[in-house]
Amino acid sequence: MPVDPIQLSKFLSFVLRHKPGEIGLTLTSEGWANIDVLIEKANAAGTKFGRADLLDVVATSDKKRFSISADGLSIRAAQGHSVTVELGLPPQEPPSILYHGTATRFVDAILVEGLKPQSRQQVHLSLDEATALRVGKRHGKPHIFTVDAGGMHGKGFKFFRADNGVWLTDHVPPEFLA
Repeated sequence: MPVDPIQLSKFLSFVLRHKPGEIGLTLTSEGWANIDVLIEKANAAGTKFGRADLLDVVATSDKKRFSISADGLSIRAAQGHSVTVELGLPPQEPPSILYHGTATRFVDAILVEGLKPQSRQQVHLSLDEATALRVGKRHGKPHIFTVDAGGMHGKGFKFFRADNGVWLTDHVPPEFLA
């Protein structure tokens, strides 16, 4: 039976970012899972796919949500974890401006509290407004915040760039939002 790549991508996001225990999977502290073990446990839990299916989803994902280890034996989510992982990304100087998409219903709270990671480990920021708009639309009527990442960095805030190009930081205070 052919594997639906969208469903497989959603499944991989679920177990690699949020609930590895749902299929009895254990992630390393850096978020890696052995591919063969992942496939074995997923198949045993009723989600049937093989290595070729997994590699195809990784290669064709427009959002590049997953990374394969250099030795080809392990996989992890590039970012977006609600489980505690240490991705081991080095701090980097961000572009001067980054963007964050959200729903308009959250704007007032964000203007008071800033951007917080909510259920994730870090705040996700985009390089361009178009990406932020797509993210905002997933949550309702979209609103795009412009983030003074250069100003934040100058004040000592750390930024990290995930394997898929998403910028991460722990918190964006309201004074850095427009």
